[in-house]
Amino acid sequence: MNIFVCTNKKKYLCCEMIKCDSKYCGCLYFSANALARIITKMAEEEFASTGLTPSYAFLVMSINENPGIQPKDLSAEMQLSPSTITRLIEKLEHKSLVERKTVGKTTEVYPTEKSVILGKTIKESWMNLYKRYSEVLGDEEGKNLTAMIYNATKKLEE
Repeated sequence: MNIFVCTNKKKYLCCEMIKCDSKYCGCLYFSANALARIITKMAEEEFASTGLTPSYAFLVMSINENPGIQPKDLSAEMQLSPSTITRLIEKLEHKSLVERKTVGKTTEVYPTEKSVILGKTIKESWMNLYKRYSEVLGDEEGKNLTAMIYNATKKLEE
């Protein structure tokens, strides 16, 4: 099967026919999930040195950069449900990477010293992931793909 693909390369639209190995390659659901499996595997390998899964590592980065952040703000930033954020925070608290403090009717989440120290390794892992997929896709194509996926996500959420 062949599919018609258009990409924005160097400020002009480039369209071409590409060979497809699966009858489902023209399906966004199938292709997005295949990409998610591949990038998740890569991310897990790169973040292994932190002792955290990528989701936990990104959460730690957000908390380190925003001490006192509220779970609802983490939920929006991470695009995860509030209940998922609460579960992740509880596990990070158990690992002594964050502390929760109640201030009036709100909960604030703070990094611990251990979390701040781990932050450098987390950022290095993130950069290594970026370099790894950029070597395969190319720097510009990786950035364009990221932007296209993010924009599609926002549109489909509406």
